[in-house]
Amino acid sequence: MMSLFSHIPQCAPRLGMLVAVALVLGTATPAPAMPGGGKTPRSIVEAQQDAPPQLKGVDVEEHLGDPVPPLTRFLDSNGQEVTLGTVLPKTLPTLLTLVYYNCPMLCNLVLNAQVKTMRELGLELGRDYEAVTISVDPEDTPAMSSERRRKHLQSMGKPESAPWHFLTGTDAEIRRLADAVGFKYTYDESTKQYAHPAVVMVLTPEGTLSRYLYGTDFPPKDMKLALLEAAGGRVGTSFDRVVMSCFKYDTATRRYGFYIFGFIRLGALAVFFALATMLIYFWRRELKKGAAA
Repeated sequence: MMSLFSHIPQCAPRLGMLVAVALVLGTATPAPAMPGGGKTPRSIVEAQQDAPPQLKGVDVEEHLGDPVPPLTRFLDSNGQEVTLGTVLPKTLPTLLTLVYYNCPMLCNLVLNAQVKTMRELGLELGRDYEAVTISVDPEDTPAMSSERRRKHLQSMGKPESAPWHFLTGTDAEIRRLADAVGFKYTYDESTKQYAHPAVVMVLTPEGTLSRYLYGTDFPPKDMKLALLEAAGGRVGTSFDRVVMSCFKYDTATRRYGFYIFGFIRLGALAVFFALATMLIYFWRRELKKGAAA
């Protein structure tokens, strides 16, 4: 099952998210058109292309460059009221996820994959970035936030003081945030579950949307480059910033790929410095010969 989820977003991110939710809800795909003489009626083709009823309205509408609403109010894992603006770190990028705690599968896949990647990033939670997870279910409680927070921090080997905030809120405040980030989800009354996309959003220190990472498998390279990009080079090592110039975000595949022109620029700089060093060496040697004569 995991390999299926991990390959869907690479090929067609939006379709992959819809299929992932469909699998979680146990829905069936439409039956293929019946064979027969002549062309398949247009009405049948269009009906087959329609998403199952549980998935109507489930999508991500990217709002890159838009700010998240800082005055949206939530409860933290201690039951204290906070605003999103006071939770965001101001000087570091943030990983933002929208899930819900009673989700039977998809939310766990997203959060577990996020934890796995965070362990492999080479960046330090609290020093290089922070994380915020918000439940879309207004019935979820701060006690549930606390339990999830403890579990995930423990799996990362982080102390309770680590800056990964788990929040709950009212339906109005949750919807306000979801609309701002383009996270479209619905509640399915028949299953008593939420149908939602699988995505991690990356925010800049200023609280604007920088990248969307899709699926239930986040390559460490992609998440690290997204965080470095969101931070504008303010986090990571000098080597990280050099490497970042050789990769570019591909909007078609939703992945960071090798950027040949960045590599060429770095190569040209390396050649320039090598030639400059060689010329300085020969120049100094000639000066010494002249002084000796």
